[in-house]
Amino acid sequence: MLLSPQLLIQAYSSGSFPMADPEEDNQIYWHTPLMRGIIPLDERFHITKNLKRLYRKKAFSIYVNRNFETVIRNCQQLRFEDTWISEDIIEAYLGLHEHGYAHSFEAYQNNELVGGLYGVSIGKAFFGESMFHTVTDASKICLVYLVEFLRDHDFLLLDTQYLNSHIAQFGAYEIPHEEYLKILNKAIAS
Repeated sequence: MLLSPQLLIQAYSSGSFPMADPEEDNQIYWHTPLMRGIIPLDERFHITKNLKRLYRKKAFSIYVNRNFETVIRNCQQLRFEDTWISEDIIEAYLGLHEHGYAHSFEAYQNNELVGGLYGVSIGKAFFGESMFHTVTDASKICLVYLVEFLRDHDFLLLDTQYLNSHIAQFGAYEIPHEEYLKILNKAIAS
């Protein structure tokens, strides 16, 4: 299946996203969850005191889009065989990145990439895709930076697709698909 940048933008804009299924020879399926995970961009976004202290201490150098391909490949490789990030997915998101829609937020220590996350940005919506770290808390620091970045640029939505315990610690919660679409449409139109 060819995942062109145009097809991906159309899918995200309508509330869907692709994932490869490693158990089915990386066949790509479109997902439109009935309940959608989002991270709040207001005061409900929660970080621990220790993480806040680490962020203020600037233990990591943070960059945006410095090495997008390495970030997405690390997300793929560090998830081992259960990853939904196939080569077709990587190629598609590299295309989105070239068109200015996919972005990476990266943490470095001693000039070495030690954590990051990537996602898709359309209008005032950011769709988080995946994150990785090789040093404790590096990806969490990227998430804190991302939230500040989105706040500074008046974003309305930080979509996490599905809710899991890792992102729930930041105050992430689920909303029904209908409510999600209202927020999504407003964010994309902004």
